[in-house]
Amino acid sequence: MTERGLSTFEKYLTVWVALCIVGGILIGRIAPGIAVTLDSFSIYQVSIPIAIALFFMMYPIMVKIDFAEVLKAARTPKPVALTLIINWAIKPFTMYILATFFLGYLFVGFIPGTEVLLNGTEVELWRSYVAGCILLGIAPCTAMVLMWSYLAKGNDGLTLIMVAINSLTMLVLYAPLGGFLLGVNAMPIPWETILLSVVVYVALPLVAGYFTRKWVISRMGMAWFEDRFLHFLTPVSIVALLGTLVLLFSFKGNVIVENPLTILWIAIPLCIQTVLIFTLGYFVLARRFNLPYREAAPVGMIGASNHFEVAIATATILFGLSSGAALATVVGVLIEVPVMLMLVRICLRTQGMFKGEPT
Repeated sequence: MTERGLSTFEKYLTVWVALCIVGGILIGRIAPGIAVTLDSFSIYQVSIPIAIALFFMMYPIMVKIDFAEVLKAARTPKPVALTLIINWAIKPFTMYILATFFLGYLFVGFIPGTEVLLNGTEVELWRSYVAGCILLGIAPCTAMVLMWSYLAKGNDGLTLIMVAINSLTMLVLYAPLGGFLLGVNAMPIPWETILLSVVVYVALPLVAGYFTRKWVISRMGMAWFEDRFLHFLTPVSIVALLGTLVLLFSFKGNVIVENPLTILWIAIPLCIQTVLIFTLGYFVLARRFNLPYREAAPVGMIGASNHFEVAIATATILFGLSSGAALATVVGVLIEVPVMLMLVRICLRTQGMFKGEPT
């Protein structure tokens, strides 16, 4: 296959991301009616406009996957096992410790007051923020990690396997682990949100990508597919990612602008958690188990990122849309893309530390 380098557009992706975040917030402030109307189109907490944007972000990546490589990836259990250990045995507990330390001890003097939850219980505000952080920590990323792995030149087929297995694991472990860390007796699972998001963000683009690849190669040949068709599709993912950001921040921009210092206090433990889990997966465990670079990159990425839609939906169900927990999950959206882009650049600059550099 032809070399997969970063285009000029991709090289300055951080700039476009920053502009889209600012643009989304401005739209939310200047024309709130548009944002409210678009945000109201949702099914089981899954936003239809964002679902459409994420479909077009995932579809080009799925088209590029050689499904013979997926079968090979399924026979390499070490990377999958590492992601399961990181996501379910380590990440939730480090998130709990970091959020409690920063929000419940270090910054507690800056977070005064209490709030009343949906069930009528009055809690300290910092505890609500910690709950939102925990919900992010127990919701590993599904769809967007394919984007980060692609940009980092990771193994797309292996990343797809990891996404599928972690999605299934989330259906089983999400509720008991969340209930244990939140200290609630019966934590509701947003089954519909989880299942619908997996179908829309993973299954639909996967099926569409598989049949598109098969049809184009059979009609036009592999050379035309790689040199012409993929060249046309590549910008589609990036444009869809930027469109997703504009939508997300137009929906949540007011919350961010009205709570700048609170956003900062919550963002600090979330950023530290993201970098910590990435470092553990990529620099420590992947190297310890002698993984090649194209497997090490997705191992680091899938542990570091979060499934923010599931976290937001759960926070809304448990604590209410205006709760501190819901605000904390929105902060997860705020830091996700800039921090993950930074980690992509770290991966690209440290390929030489691993065997099997991508060509």
